[in-house]
Amino acid sequence: MPNSRQPLQSTAEASTPLVSLRRGAGQLFETERRLNAVLNNASVSIFLIDDRQHCIYMNRAAEQLTGWTLEEVLARDCPLHDIVHHTYPDGRPFPLDECAIDRAFPENNQERGEEVFVHRDGHFYPVGFTASPIRDDATNIIGTIIEVRDISEEKAAAERQRLLINELNHRVKNTLATVQSIAAQTFRGPPDPAARGVFDARMAALSTAHNVLVEDNWESASLRSVIERALAPHLLAEVDLNRFQLQGPDARLHPKVAVTLAMALHELMTNAAKYGALAVPDGQVILTWALRDLDDGRQQLNLRWEECGGPAVTPPARKGFGSRLIERQLPMEFDGSAEITYAPAGVICELQIPLTTLGWVGQETIEGRQAS
Repeated sequence: MPNSRQPLQSTAEASTPLVSLRRGAGQLFETERRLNAVLNNASVSIFLIDDRQHCIYMNRAAEQLTGWTLEEVLARDCPLHDIVHHTYPDGRPFPLDECAIDRAFPENNQERGEEVFVHRDGHFYPVGFTASPIRDDATNIIGTIIEVRDISEEKAAAERQRLLINELNHRVKNTLATVQSIAAQTFRGPPDPAARGVFDARMAALSTAHNVLVEDNWESASLRSVIERALAPHLLAEVDLNRFQLQGPDARLHPKVAVTLAMALHELMTNAAKYGALAVPDGQVILTWALRDLDDGRQQLNLRWEECGGPAVTPPARKGFGSRLIERQLPMEFDGSAEITYAPAGVICELQIPLTTLGWVGQETIEGRQAS
């Protein structure tokens, strides 16, 4: 059966967008001029394809999207697929007959979906497309019009949202595990009304650490802010601020480090207020810290808590929640070290914490993709 289609032809005249072959018709020329103005100011990319799958027109947005000009595409004299859609992201060749976009012409159907294009400079980028058959007055299919838009930002946003939700779920589970551990240690043994106060104070310290992180969208926290917020309830209660000496550089802490450090400082401060240097008028707390570069490119936080001027110190008969949190959890979670020394002149606690790389899992991939 003979083919009744009257195809669009890729001619030399196509090098000028939608040029009329009847220049003498002023009204038609003015209509085409306006159409060109509309198409070239559209934000969506538009391609006009003939029966050979060759591009015979593309607007300015399409040129910006692909990196190719209309003149260059016409000069290639090959299917548009072979210019912008010829390779899978994994490097395999992408045959034309596997392309959903180009099926609109032979199958007489409108095609919608997502694909991955190849830019002129070689990088891949996701697009959303609509490919619709073009018909003549006799309803014969003579070509295809393709609308394309870059969806890189949408894909990146969706991936970021997925990763952040996973990260949030992980952090909530960690927080609940921390609360469970605090409750188990606080209420261990016979019922004690004072235990409720201790538990509430620990929950407040945990909440304060979270507040510091919320201020920076849970991406990181200021080391100095974590220290000052952890000590704030005791600092505000003191008339003589010289009882506290804080010295060290600021740094950005991973959320997990920030929360654990805040809890450790809360335990040290609570112990000092009950039994140590802050239990007497002349006692002092000296908190110093420094950052050291490690061989693997990370930094290590070296922090020293030292009490002086307080009652004579004797080692405890048993270690409580605070001591276990500091000497066990910190080293276990961050591959660091922690040591509490019960010197007669005052408690000394030394922490060495390798700082975890900032960011969430997959962040470099997403942000790198947006920057490329």
